Amino acid sequence: MPIVESEVRWVGAPKLGFWDQLYIPAVVDGLKTTLGHLFRKKITEQYPEQEPKLPSNYRGVHRLNRDETGRVKCVACYMCATACPAHCIDIIAAPSPPEWTGREKYPETFVIDELRCIYCGMCEEACPVDAIELTTLYDLTGLSREEMVFDKEKLLSVFDTTVKAGTDPVRSSAGTLGPASEPPK
Repeated sequence: MPIVESEVRWVGAPKLGFWDQLYIPAVVDGLKTTLGHLFRKKITEQYPEQEPKLPSNYRGVHRLNRDETGRVKCVACYMCATACPAHCIDIIAAPSPPEWTGREKYPETFVIDELRCIYCGMCEEACPVDAIELTTLYDLTGLSREEMVFDKEKLLSVFDTTVKAGTDPVRSSAGTLGPASEPPK
């Protein structure tokens, strides 16, 4: 059904005055912002001597969780790789060993390219068994691109490190309304 011509309202470009054409109001607004920041209290973080205080829901480096028996929790369902908008997760599934009861398959390889990742948390949300989580680690670096591609062993070592240090993500022990509703500790 076509639109009736009487219902169409045409909008023209606004007319700029003389001062607007010279951009003087825009320059004055910019100078006000700059001067406002110039006289504010300065905040300087003394990193690395002083560790920054990060919010409890900070999303840092990934980890691959283990179950109670020490096996990788992932069931190789590809949900995290499918949900990832950056396409930085690669999984190759294999049939699980016969002694792993109650599980059809497991990830033979599980690789995350941390440089390509945008740390959105979609993989964490998509995982049906809570096998992948984003930790509060933020200072993990590498000297080459290859060092920042985390394989299954490195992701499991991040799990071991965070469990040993007691810095599990807040999301793994969320309350009834989720981690954002909980008061800071």
